[in-house]
Amino acid sequence: MDYDWSAADLAFRDEVRAFLDEKLTPQLRRAGRLATSVYPDHEASMRWQHLLHERGWAAPAWPVEHGGCGWTLTQHYIFHRESTLAGAPSLSPMGIRMVAPAIVAFGTPEQKAFYLPRILTGEIFFCQGYSEPEAGSDLAALSMAAVDDGADFVCTGSKIWTTHATEANWIFCLVRTSRAGKKQQGITFLLIDMTTPGIEIRPLVMTSGEQVQNQVFFDNVRVPKANVLGRIDDGWTVAKYLLVHERGGAAAPMLQVMAQDVATAAAGQTGPDGNPLIDDAAFAAKLAEARIRTEVLEILEYRALSAMAQGKNPGLASSMLKILATELSQRLTELALEAAGSRGRVYQPHATAPGGPIAEFTPPADGYRSGADWQAVAPLRYFNDRAGSIYAGSNEIQRNILAKAALGL
Repeated sequence: MDYDWSAADLAFRDEVRAFLDEKLTPQLRRAGRLATSVYPDHEASMRWQHLLHERGWAAPAWPVEHGGCGWTLTQHYIFHRESTLAGAPSLSPMGIRMVAPAIVAFGTPEQKAFYLPRILTGEIFFCQGYSEPEAGSDLAALSMAAVDDGADFVCTGSKIWTTHATEANWIFCLVRTSRAGKKQQGITFLLIDMTTPGIEIRPLVMTSGEQVQNQVFFDNVRVPKANVLGRIDDGWTVAKYLLVHERGGAAAPMLQVMAQDVATAAAGQTGPDGNPLIDDAAFAAKLAEARIRTEVLEILEYRALSAMAQGKNPGLASSMLKILATELSQRLTELALEAAGSRGRVYQPHATAPGGPIAEFTPPADGYRSGADWQAVAPLRYFNDRAGSIYAGSNEIQRNILAKAALGL
């Protein structure tokens, strides 16, 4: 990785740091540090999105005409890295990072004019309706029906593992509009207003005790055909495009912060020989290996992002990076549990820190979490990260893609 940035890049880094120092309150930093998965505390995330939108930085990767920043690749990377290091809460990926690029690529002028500004302000908050009880990794096996009825589709079926469905007011769904041809055919990409009659949400309690995911039921829900993104029966094309954005991005800075947190916690934890755990040779070797892998991942991510910045499809790189990032994250959560020791404990519900809501905390002066906070979060992250190798296409599926396309197997 070449960190010998230009004077302009260093000036931009300083500009980002100044903005973060001014706008990132201790409460927002704590919300970022206490996040237990890729989906942050909803209220803190929306507060941070509002502040970013005021500055014009909420969706820097969008085309400039729709609110993007026109930054160079290095500027994007600097912004992401500095935000991560500062402990900023992430923004929900489902609107800004996932469905919005698909709307830009496949949407009508009317759809772009309606959805994109409202996604930026947070007036429209999307959740994702892909997986079904019988269609997870084999997503093309989905069966939620959308029956043609004049100007509308009438949708019946269910979606599962729908994160933030209780907070969202819109959902983007893959639905079955035809059963002719291969199973990838006859799928349509629909944007559905969650206030439409016939929609029911049932929360799902996770292993960690959190209630972030849900099952959503659709009973004869009428959706205007004007809400189709792309072409009817060709939603698989839109879905594949969106998945590249879902798997894309830079995970390395977050994992580097996680590795440093593990090292800090291990320095205060007693190892098997009575000395600090960080001095235990076996533990130190495992942590060192993980930290080396974060550096390698950073180089690979930068290459993939560079290709995307040049208008190239990252192709197999997105599958490779998805495997590497999720499995490394799982490894780090295992080390985090070891570093937390017997004092690691689980608290609930989501968006509530030990002792009460995040907003009621008086954070330390530097905005970083205390050791007790970190020990409380470690088990939740461990449980949540078990899903990392399954969501966005299971790692087994990604390995099959690589074996077929790269190795010819």
